[in-house]
Amino acid sequence: MALKRRTKVEASFSMSSMTDIIFLLLIFFVISSTMSSPNDIKINLPQSKATSTTKSVIAKVSIDAQGNYFIAVGGGQPNPIASDALETEIMGLVEKDSSTYIALHADQDIAYKEVVKVLDIANQHKLKLVIATKSIEK
Repeated sequence: MALKRRTKVEASFSMSSMTDIIFLLLIFFVISSTMSSPNDIKINLPQSKATSTTKSVIAKVSIDAQGNYFIAVGGGQPNPIASDALETEIMGLVEKDSSTYIALHADQDIAYKEVVKVLDIANQHKLKLVIATKSIEK
């Protein structure tokens, strides 16, 4: 008498390996997103009660506590620039798109003449300029 063995094949899928991969990808993206910082320049902005914002900023001119100038185009990384080349750099950006604002991020401890220099450039060329501040917590 010959007995046949029947091997049953189960049609199932183990999700444990798939959840491990998804969990590792989640950890990777959480860690990598916290490592990149959008603005590496430490600027202590003055406070203001105004809460208006602009959404169409073409460039961000930053002045740190030591008086160094930086320009960031769009949401990109800020690039250091010499103070005498500031006007030509701003005008080069405005030639590409003149309908947007230039945001000025100046440290509250710098000399007033540094802020006036950027304001003069904007006034001479009739540019729209916004001065960035920290909002006061209520």
